[in-house]
Amino acid sequence: RHAPQLQPRDPQPKVRSVPRGTLLAHDGTPLVMSSTAGARLYPTGVSASQVLGFAERDPRGVAGRGLSGLERDLESALAAGRDVRLTLDPAVQSLAEQALWGAIESSKADWGTALVMETRTGRLLAVANGPRFDPQAPRPDPAADVSWRNHAFLVALEPGSTMKALTAAALLEQRKASLGTVVDAPMYYRVAGWTIHDVVSHPRKLTLAEVLKYSSNVGISKLAAGMDRRKLYATMEQLHFTDPRPMPGSRLEQPKVRRPELWGPTEYVNATFGQGFLITPLHLVAAFNALANDGLYLPPQLVQGPAGEGERVFRPEVARDVRKALTEGVAPQAKLEGYAVGGKTGTAQVVVDGRYSRTVYNALFAGFIPSDKPRVTVVVVLHHPKGPRIHGSMVAAPVFREIAAGLFSLWGEPPRLEASPKSR
Repeated sequence: RHAPQLQPRDPQPKVRSVPRGTLLAHDGTPLVMSSTAGARLYPTGVSASQVLGFAERDPRGVAGRGLSGLERDLESALAAGRDVRLTLDPAVQSLAEQALWGAIESSKADWGTALVMETRTGRLLAVANGPRFDPQAPRPDPAADVSWRNHAFLVALEPGSTMKALTAAALLEQRKASLGTVVDAPMYYRVAGWTIHDVVSHPRKLTLAEVLKYSSNVGISKLAAGMDRRKLYATMEQLHFTDPRPMPGSRLEQPKVRRPELWGPTEYVNATFGQGFLITPLHLVAAFNALANDGLYLPPQLVQGPAGEGERVFRPEVARDVRKALTEGVAPQAKLEGYAVGGKTGTAQVVVDGRYSRTVYNALFAGFIPSDKPRVTVVVVLHHPKGPRIHGSMVAAPVFREIAAGLFSLWGEPPRLEASPKSR
């Protein structure tokens, strides 16, 4: 009997015939690349890892098809060996991540995200997610550990009181109010058997600007009662809240916004202050960027290319008035001495088992840097912060402030200090 013939072992692992393409930052920094053996390498470590995603890998570490993030969304280009340049700015990405990761740790939030969008182009300079995710480490069970997830794109949530700024803009656009319009705003009132509450104590009479400052549910909903509900929905459509793909090329969680003919009295009231519909943080940053961009909506952009065509949503003076109100009434925890910054907080209850939870909240902040002549729009979300400080003003606003401080430093913009008193 003859001994079985043994096949010689390959001295080297097989290399892909076409190396998988490289993902580059806007300045050419490689973010994901292939080794000569076909493994995927991440030169910037955990930075932007949830956005970049990961690919299959065999026991030798050789990368196959993309499984998540841009590795999946850009599969056809990358598999063909084509390089793709992104809009991400490594310095801005790092600023956003350091601020966000620190807040997740201090607030004990389950997860968080922060987006920085360039005002005049729609380019995403940063899409930060946390907790940190190492794409080269053994991968956890995706159902039990969501650190791999790009929360900015893959979570739909209620925007909470950040919506009040957009409702105010709709009121101004429809000439149903001005910043000085006064409304009777008790701490609560009833609509169709439901009680609408305010959280922050405030005077009984409020102007629209003060409604934003005190984040009055009662005030914004009473003012919006004078506007046709279809006009608010039309504004939401113009801001792409009903658009499942406001940024072609990337997969997003579907927004959930009911049509106005399905709104009852309470559904319309709730919509005016950000309850009863779901959008992603990406939808929210693009909408707020329309206020930053003097009323012109730009589609968000993550893959480098020509800027998308803008759509007029608000008159320039409307956007500037809202920014003025959000600057003068900005949460103290978001202020940065010597700089103009503005924005709106939000604290949104999360639906758990079909009911609004009394313990699980999303803390949000959406704002502009600087707010008089915005260069970027920023949105921060922290999911389920724990402890006594769970509100957007206490948890998300400081992240915005830290990002703003880092950006002003990066841009080389000194504070605008008042003239010192003359010495005697």
